[in-house]
Amino acid sequence: MNFGLTEEQQLLKNSAREFFTAECPPPEIRRLMETETAHDEALWKKMADQGWTGLPFPEEYGGMGLGLVDLAAACEEMGQALVPGAFLATVPLAGTAIFAGAQDGAKKKYLAPICSGQARATLALLEKEASWNSRDVALPLTKGTLNGQKLFVMDAGVASFFVCAARQGGELALAVVDRRAAGVSLEAQPALDATRKLYAVTFHNTPAEVIATGGAALTALDRALDFATVALTAEMTGGMQRMLDLTVAYAKTRKQFGKPIGQFQAVQHMCADMLILLEGARSSTYYAAWALQENAPDARTAVSVAKAYASEAYREAGNRAIQVHGGMGFTWENDVHLYYRRAKASEIAFGDAAYHRERMAAALMGAASRAAK
Repeated sequence: MNFGLTEEQQLLKNSAREFFTAECPPPEIRRLMETETAHDEALWKKMADQGWTGLPFPEEYGGMGLGLVDLAAACEEMGQALVPGAFLATVPLAGTAIFAGAQDGAKKKYLAPICSGQARATLALLEKEASWNSRDVALPLTKGTLNGQKLFVMDAGVASFFVCAARQGGELALAVVDRRAAGVSLEAQPALDATRKLYAVTFHNTPAEVIATGGAALTALDRALDFATVALTAEMTGGMQRMLDLTVAYAKTRKQFGKPIGQFQAVQHMCADMLILLEGARSSTYYAAWALQENAPDARTAVSVAKAYASEAYREAGNRAIQVHGGMGFTWENDVHLYYRRAKASEIAFGDAAYHRERMAAALMGAASRAAK
């Protein structure tokens, strides 16, 4: 079976590379890192004008009507450029939750502005247990109001609204909360990756609009997390590619004992290890994207395989990149450490390797149990 990108998908990927290379050079990334939100309104508008904010959603809501493989191709280039801001939180995460769970009216109300770039959003899920499992959601939703706190909410500082996971009468519910609604307060939380800000969001008698409950909410939440996980692993793949390119270029020019260090076998081995890790991450990511897009029976397992592998591969590639660069690899002036920070933050986002291996094990045990019956 041919898992290569189609001609149209490759053109999309090339277009994304040209766009993000031009719009997000390293000096601009560093400038945005120093701001309170790491968000640039001009960049967001340009991304919306290019159609990136509506890429995976149907045309009836203002989207481009493309698939998850196309989104993964674009996100790989975003990861390579280390694009900051709220794209991941808005499009594959909150946007997919709305698209998968809401009725048509709510989609037109909340998804269409995302597609046009007029709104940004994020998913408020984690609580004090820091669990990505929906069964651990405990925030109460009573008579249309929320009381409690969500932690590590990605890019909440620039969100127009939140899609909040809560409990309504014991059932899981997804509710939309306006950022400016009464009783909403934000507090910035420490983040290793300065290109992606995290917040604690507190609700006090805050009005919320329920868009999905029960099984529909669970399905929508699972779908959103899977879509966002694939988008994230695609970003991680792009970051690994960039670290490899930087490392190989450095090994060709840095001299020791009168010759480039790239001529030493130990350095060559580390670069080869980075390439192997990269190709494994890329293969598992694009298979997961295809499987999820086509609703293959093993789609969720494929997502977990990709995330478990990429979580460790990106970190290990970063280790080797910094080793080849030596002490300067983690100096502030060098770009490699910026990707290493993104690697460490991405490693635990949407579940670390251990979480996804447990999910794979549960799926295999369930399949074995069903087969036994």
